[in-house]
Amino acid sequence: MPHLCWLSDAQWALIEPHVPKNQPGARCVDDRRVISSIIHVLKTGCRWCNCTADYGPSTTIYNRFNRWSCRKLWANLVE
Repeated sequence: MPHLCWLSDAQWALIEPHVPKNQPGARCVDDRRVISSIIHVLKTGCRWCNCTADYGPSTTIYNRFNRWSCRKLWANLVE
C-alpha cells in the first residue's frame, strides 16, 4: 500500500476556512480527504487516474482541483 499523505489537524485548521462551502450539485465528499489527495498527486507526480482509491474517485479529485483552481483557492492559500 502506498504511503498516504493526510493533512494533520493543525494543517487542516489553517486550510479549512478557505475551502468553499454549501456549493450546489451532488453531495460533497470530505474536503480534507480531497485536498490530501491533491497534495499526493502533485507531490508524487502521478496521473490523476492513478491516485490510490483510498483517497476517493480520481474524477472527483481532478474536478475539485480544477474548480478550486478557477476560484483561485490555491493562490489565496499561498497568500
